[in-house]
Amino acid sequence: MKRTDLAAFLRSRRERVTPGMAGLPPGTRRRTPGLRREEVAQLAGVGVTWYTWLEQGRPINASIHVLDAVARTLQLDPAERLHLFRLAGHQDPIPAADSSRVTAEMRQILDQLSPMPACIATSRHDVLAWNAAYATLFPEITGSQQHNTLWLIFTRPGDLSTRLVNDEEELARTVAVFRGAYSRHAHDPCWREFTEKLIAASPVFARMWARQDVADPGRRTKIFTNDAVGELRFTTTNFSCDAATETRMIVYSPADEATRSAVIWLTAHARESV
Repeated sequence: MKRTDLAAFLRSRRERVTPGMAGLPPGTRRRTPGLRREEVAQLAGVGVTWYTWLEQGRPINASIHVLDAVARTLQLDPAERLHLFRLAGHQDPIPAADSSRVTAEMRQILDQLSPMPACIATSRHDVLAWNAAYATLFPEITGSQQHNTLWLIFTRPGDLSTRLVNDEEELARTVAVFRGAYSRHAHDPCWREFTEKLIAASPVFARMWARQDVADPGRRTKIFTNDAVGELRFTTTNFSCDAATETRMIVYSPADEATRSAVIWLTAHARESV
């Protein structure tokens, strides 16, 4: 039944994408309102026969990487992408952060913690919610579609406006904490594929992952440098959220008055510029 549903879904999404939407010339004598099968195969980098069989519902296995390419070619939105992966018997390796796991009470607590930056994150480091102070310090995280801190700090370290000073030590511990959570999800294709992509994208992560170090989240003193105000010192504390499994609230408490004043100034300045 799922193969039949998958075939019908792929056909309907293919017919919706015009050649112009895919960057192809319109052509002539088209019998389909959207892309041809061979065009989808070409754009996704897969064989025409293989894609035809997939759309016909034949008993073939589609890898996560191929599904990702097909999803991008068919320009699926997050809900459609998730549906595609489920029909194919997989989990999306980089699913959209599920903000529905954050209750109204949790959001209220976040807001009341200002000027202390705070966020709610999963054990895979997907940030689900945050307050204004956190968004001011880490705009690249809150402004990203993934909201995944692990991905951003290892693949775009030079783009971050607030960066770790003692990054070698803290990044290594972050990887160790991630491995501790990974051991509970090693059977999950979502976690495996995410980790494999991160290893391929970041030599630094790959090196630290190979160490096999494991750690639990805990209280830490972290030193950052911010492009606008310079050095910032925080003590980070993790609180488990009973309303959502393996979700925690992370609070950045200013370790000195200079940091507190800088966060207040940054947050106020950000609001004035909106």
